Amino acid sequence: MPRRAKAHVYLRPPTARDRDALIDAYRRSAKLHRPWLSGPRDAAAFARYLKHVRQPTHASFLIRRVEDDAIVGVMNLNEIVRGVFHSAYLGYCAFAPFDGQGYMTEAMALLLRHAFTKMKLHRIEANVQPGNARSIALVKRCGFRLEGYSPRYLKIAGRWRDHERWAITVEDWRRKE
Repeated sequence: MPRRAKAHVYLRPPTARDRDALIDAYRRSAKLHRPWLSGPRDAAAFARYLKHVRQPTHASFLIRRVEDDAIVGVMNLNEIVRGVFHSAYLGYCAFAPFDGQGYMTEAMALLLRHAFTKMKLHRIEANVQPGNARSIALVKRCGFRLEGYSPRYLKIAGRWRDHERWAITVEDWRRKE
């Protein structure tokens, strides 16, 4: 029987106790994230973030490093729709200085397993700006397929930005698993 690789990260929903560490992580990573995203950088913004991700249509997870509990990134399932759709939009980011070390790939595997087995979702869509090569490489590596291109799709940092639409279904995930 094959041995499982040692876990380097785990996922945990954010709590109020994570405020200072998460704010620090977003501040520290501003250059890494520009122009792709921005996150809560003060207590008021963190409170709004926490209220938002605690809604039943959202699920947020901090990516924590096993060895020291450092927050290395975030993954969010947004706009979760049930009924005949069972789908969500995925948002994610790594934090400096932990980017480029494989943590996001491991975390994505954990997130997909949770989303497809525990949450019983059928489809997860990630919308990625075309110039974000590292993010595109992550979704490709994790089994997402390119479905299309959406001009001026999301307003980020005050500008409507084009996005590529990447998606994975539970059937795709099972074949890769």
